[in-house]
Amino acid sequence: MTELLIADDHPLFREALRGVVARTFPETVIYEADSFNSLHEMVEHHADADLLLLDLDMPGSSGFSALVHLRFSQPQLPIAIISAHEDPSVIRRAIDHGAIGFIPKSSSASVLANAIRQIIEGESWIPQDLSDVAGANDDELKIAERIKELTPHQFRVLQMLQSGLLNKQIAYELGVSEATIKAHMTHVLRKLGASNRTQAVLIASQLNIPENPDL
Repeated sequence: MTELLIADDHPLFREALRGVVARTFPETVIYEADSFNSLHEMVEHHADADLLLLDLDMPGSSGFSALVHLRFSQPQLPIAIISAHEDPSVIRRAIDHGAIGFIPKSSSASVLANAIRQIIEGESWIPQDLSDVAGANDDELKIAERIKELTPHQFRVLQMLQSGLLNKQIAYELGVSEATIKAHMTHVLRKLGASNRTQAVLIASQLNIPENPDL
């Protein structure tokens, strides 16, 4: 039986995707997450799933940070990006950061089904030839290596920091003391090579995507 994870904050798209999967792989068990926090919990409970379909824009996370961290913390879990971002450079960067495939959200149901089937069978799938497309540069790859060093708790703190939350707000969201958050923050700054919160956000933002589509 195939186990598929879907991480996307748009309920209508998740419903459409479930329909495609149900018709193509009737024996598939599907688990869903609509935010970074629920994604984190889902992956912890289903780390041996056959495939994670990951959106690049979710509440609590954006860009390639979640992909980078998950590929390092759960190397056995294949991850394919399914996104409204269709710029070739975005697709190439996703592959450079460890995605096994990239499926545009504008794809037809038949293309979605074929792409998912091919990826589950262990092959890569991308919508176009990227041989002449510039991908992640050396600076971005170095930042990705630093992101990989963060523990899951430290990574969540960084994501909330990027969202503009203060230590007190992060502590409330995570249900821990402000002193614990300060300790996490110290490790985050050290591992990123940052001297303060603002610099940490600027460093991590190198894994962002310049413009967000409407979808």
